[in-house]
Amino acid sequence: GAISDHPEDILRTSWGHQEPPQDTLGTSVTILGTSGTILGPLSPALSPVLRRCHLPVSPALSPVQAWVESLRHPEDTLRGLAELHPDVFAVTPRLDVLHAVATWQRNYKRISHARVRTRAEVRGGGRKPWGQKGSGRARHGSIRSPLWRGGGIAHGPRGPTSYFYMLPMRVRVLGLKVALTVKLMQDELHVVDTLEMPSSDPRYLQDLARFRHWGRSVLIVDVNEFPENISAAVEGLKSITLIPALGLNVYSLLKHQTLVLTLDAVAFLEQRLLWHDRRYSPLYPFSMPYRDLPEPPRAG
Repeated sequence: GAISDHPEDILRTSWGHQEPPQDTLGTSVTILGTSGTILGPLSPALSPVLRRCHLPVSPALSPVQAWVESLRHPEDTLRGLAELHPDVFAVTPRLDVLHAVATWQRNYKRISHARVRTRAEVRGGGRKPWGQKGSGRARHGSIRSPLWRGGGIAHGPRGPTSYFYMLPMRVRVLGLKVALTVKLMQDELHVVDTLEMPSSDPRYLQDLARFRHWGRSVLIVDVNEFPENISAAVEGLKSITLIPALGLNVYSLLKHQTLVLTLDAVAFLEQRLLWHDRRYSPLYPFSMPYRDLPEPPRAG
């Protein structure tokens, strides 16, 4: 039959038998007809954009978009579109920054307990094995010298040794932005409306991840408290991990193949990461947590 050029008919045809999602902000979207002609603004009730980018965007940039999915049914993958801030999800990829942040995360809590004994700590060797002269052998003063078998170790590890160091906050923030950008560019970032599931069976979550090709490992992030069904389902799974948005880090993003964010988590990450770009004061006072000068003596 003939194809209608009416905006609402085209949108209903593209969405199939399901009703298109409602735009909470009520903004209009301009769409094109089948012949490429502009048909005019789409009614706010039929706009496919579920989430708009509330934070200001540079005039030279434009928000990136991602499909909003749902966990209620494996085939419910096109509920609408979500706009993502380009300064968080579309920055320039920096592999050097990713490597620096991932290395820092693995080392700043590392403590090596390797410890060896020196010649002073090895048992024995108190007397001189033979005279200094006359025997024709090399001169030695102790059988526990590092030259001897069973002797002490020179220049060995003397643990516990701390490998603590800190990266600048701007580098850590940039690393998280680059990791989110890479996940989106590789089509490994998925946005869901909520984490509500119809069942707490772990097999349902496994089948859903397999049906949507989420890969061997999935990291699910949310701001709010996790629902009971998904918490119970993830308890017995090693390939799916739940993490709050405050604990999201570069190492976890690189460790898991697929990242799943809720709409609330997207808004939270954009607000917190962009706040670091416009702050002009240190996170902590310069007098904390270190003091360069001793405290003055108390009077009296």
